[in-house]
Amino acid sequence: MATSELPERTSGSEQTYDIPKKCKAGVVVDEGPNFRVEVQEVDVPEIGPEDVLIKLNATGICHSDLHFMMADWGMGKMSDFGTRCAGHEGAGVIVKVGENCRRLKTGMRAGFKPIENVCGQCEQCRTDKECYCSGAVFTGLHCDGSYKQYVKSPERYTTIIPDGVSDYIAGPVMCSASTIYTSIKASGLRPGQFAVFPGGGGGVGIQGVQLAHAMGIRPIVVDTGDDKKKLSTELGAEAFVDFKTVEDTAAEVIKLTDGIGAHGVFVTAPQTYPTALNYLGSRVGGTVMCIGLPPAGQYTMNVVPNMVVFRNQTIRGTLVSSMAEVDETLQFAKRGKLRLTPTVVGLSKFNEACQLLKEGKVAGRMVVDFNQD
Repeated sequence: MATSELPERTSGSEQTYDIPKKCKAGVVVDEGPNFRVEVQEVDVPEIGPEDVLIKLNATGICHSDLHFMMADWGMGKMSDFGTRCAGHEGAGVIVKVGENCRRLKTGMRAGFKPIENVCGQCEQCRTDKECYCSGAVFTGLHCDGSYKQYVKSPERYTTIIPDGVSDYIAGPVMCSASTIYTSIKASGLRPGQFAVFPGGGGGVGIQGVQLAHAMGIRPIVVDTGDDKKKLSTELGAEAFVDFKTVEDTAAEVIKLTDGIGAHGVFVTAPQTYPTALNYLGSRVGGTVMCIGLPPAGQYTMNVVPNMVVFRNQTIRGTLVSSMAEVDETLQFAKRGKLRLTPTVVGLSKFNEACQLLKEGKVAGRMVVDFNQD
């Protein structure tokens, strides 16, 4: 578990930390398809009266970070918003609180999520769908993200990490694990039913395999490589279908699912959207859950309405998690149901880690530890 290296003092019931003026950060350079991440010294942010300052010990590296740095989603460039640091899977400790903060205290462990803040007033914010707020501030695009060692977070939208969950696991829970958990919940799959994860050996998919297994659902992974096969089967997959050695992966999945087809398909690898419906086979009531976000205009789905109608099949999308569902996912981690040991690197490997993920060479998740060079 990553630990803070900040000097601390005790002041009453709270801890007092010495806050530096500068901190380390992974800064995007040459924004676009040939981006790189350069470790630089940046200013520690000032917080407002209702914010907290979090000193991050670790950050996960997510495919969404790559898309923000490549600017291929059609959402604008990071630089358009004055943002230099991507990232939204941070885990650390609160080192300063604003004068109006009442609930959170220094010394509490906290996470930094894909959405930094929401309006708190719209229809979505008044339900459990606040992550769909039209005024949502996307971390790592609209504001600096978790590639920065110190981040500010609104008290009311800050997630507290429970004891017993390491920073290396809690960081990825902020996005990859909670995002796929939300999708599994929304799918309505029940214990004993089959869930297929195309690209399930990657960071989001492998978290889904663990959670599905913990929920009594039967995961099947479609991916390639011995390392991903080993990881998937160790973490709960009933079967692994290697798309480089199996000519017709959909036919193989149908064979594995009682000759009918999967009850649910969870698409975390965008390049698999064109074939995702095939994994449902003839399963009545099957659903495809859209999670991964492809570059604008790529990897579309060709839907045959008659097939969807006659088989009562559905296609749904989920974004990231509400605060409540992030908390629920952390409880799975606390109970030991998220057992993935990520690949942990120090700051000097920041860019290398991002490039490896971009090239599809990462099994599971990679985490950067700010306390390691």
